[in-house]
Amino acid sequence: MSESQVRATLSDAEIGRVRGLVEAATRHDGVAPLSERSVLWLQNAADGAPAGSEPGDAAGARALLRFDDEGRVVGYAHFDPPSEEEPAAGEFFVEPDARRQGHGLALLKGLRREADGPLRVWAHGDLPAASALAAAEGLDRVRVLFQLRRPAAEPLPEVKVADGVRLRTFTVGHDEDAWLRVNARAFAHHPEQGSWTIEDLRLREHEPWFDPEGFFLAEGTQGERNGKVLGFHWTKIHPDGLGEVYVVGVDPAAQGLGLGRTLTLRGLRHLRERGVPTILLYVDESNVAAVRMYESLGFGRYAVDVMFEAP
Repeated sequence: MSESQVRATLSDAEIGRVRGLVEAATRHDGVAPLSERSVLWLQNAADGAPAGSEPGDAAGARALLRFDDEGRVVGYAHFDPPSEEEPAAGEFFVEPDARRQGHGLALLKGLRREADGPLRVWAHGDLPAASALAAAEGLDRVRVLFQLRRPAAEPLPEVKVADGVRLRTFTVGHDEDAWLRVNARAFAHHPEQGSWTIEDLRLREHEPWFDPEGFFLAEGTQGERNGKVLGFHWTKIHPDGLGEVYVVGVDPAAQGLGLGRTLTLRGLRHLRERGVPTILLYVDESNVAAVRMYESLGFGRYAVDVMFEAP
């Protein structure tokens, strides 16, 4: 009989099975079914992990496994409990060959039970089946995230740096606190990013893709801004060779200096120098100014992720 199980940890075999399901779903749908946040949790979800070892942005998270009648894992959901800043959140998917059998609905209902209140659910790729399920269950479409892409080899404008500012790369063991302060200020209205802790940052510093040479900081050189980090562009190169504008942020107190465009261009040039064929980024549909800037730099829409909310 089909069933769902909630787990705080997973066995190595279960982690391997879920990774296989992720690969199958990605091939079938053309988009990965889990966010980086969920993938990081999965990588550290092995049985026997010490209590409190979760990264800060995944503390208290848990998995829902969906089994078919033969006891095989055919679906997976990731659940993040509510915080002071945000309601509970989750995402889920089902093995392509096991769809249209009620497993997706069972996982969604499981997430709603775990939340026991407001719940936000990400649907990657804005697939018709996901939208239909959300509508049938009374979930509202509340946020849209664009994935934009551009060929890395296309021409780029020159990097122009404002007077009183210099660009440099991130130094591990020195710049963490300064970066966290700017990140919190830049994303004060986006707790998903702005609430990062030192544990969240260090977790990513230990990822194979992390490269401080592709992590650019804008630093003041005059007056009260001297020595202060004013903005940043953190780039990423994926295992498949794609480059990413991972996150760009500017301290609100440094607005008006053109740092967003300057930092973006510096990172794009770095990724091109590293030989990536294509560069991607994610940006909220509602951030009209950022969307326009990226489009002016040659980015075009590639995919769409949607957040649904259950009251």
